[in-house]
Amino acid sequence: MSGEAILRAEGASRVFAAAGGDVHACNDIDLAVHAGELVVVRGASGAGKTTLLNLLSGLDEPTSGRVLLDGTDLASLSEAQLADVRHRALGIVFQSFGLISVLSAAENVEVPLRIARTEPRERDDRVATALAEVGLSGQAAQRPDELSGGQQQRVGIARAIVTRPRVLIADEPTGQLDSRTAAGIMDLIAALTHERGIAAIVATHDPLLVARADRVIELHDGRITESQPVAAEFTSRAAWRAAQSGTQEP
Repeated sequence: MSGEAILRAEGASRVFAAAGGDVHACNDIDLAVHAGELVVVRGASGAGKTTLLNLLSGLDEPTSGRVLLDGTDLASLSEAQLADVRHRALGIVFQSFGLISVLSAAENVEVPLRIARTEPRERDDRVATALAEVGLSGQAAQRPDELSGGQQQRVGIARAIVTRPRVLIADEPTGQLDSRTAAGIMDLIAALTHERGIAAIVATHDPLLVARADRVIELHDGRITESQPVAAEFTSRAAWRAAQSGTQEP
């Protein structure tokens, strides 16, 4: 992978004090994610995946080491600056969808643009584009309880990308979905990553989802134990998709 990393962790550790002694949730993590790259972090429950994502998104601060976004140490930013970075440069997808039940799909997607005080006409255009990208143009007026689990997660993804972020972070985004729907969600995240040039990092314990990644990070007891490419041998996104379906690229 050429070029500078958009998101980088350098010796990042997070230690929590507990009655039985300190818990090293993340331990000396070195990680770089580049534009157009989908990195999957794999590990059992308690391996430190969520803690790592919290550090990478600026929701938590390393006990030691640092996290850099476009070369800027997130810990050096004020709360106001960090909030601005999250709204502008980071898109976050949650396992629990995190939708507001009384709002329509379009209104849920619109929330971060309202927070950023985006002009109404541009807001409408961006929401329509984001919903179209996740295949939900026809469900814009529906509320979350009128949508399937997979559709709700697609709304969550549309909300995450509507600000045109540099980085997409997803914590177990398919954890509440059946395997077929989960595969579709990961295909969508992979496509958006490559087509938009986003740096994406997704935490999962589902081995079926690993094939969608460009690189897999194995996390065990807060440490990276292995990092390996997955789809690097494919010369194009079309070739990769063809290989997954067992067909030949034309």
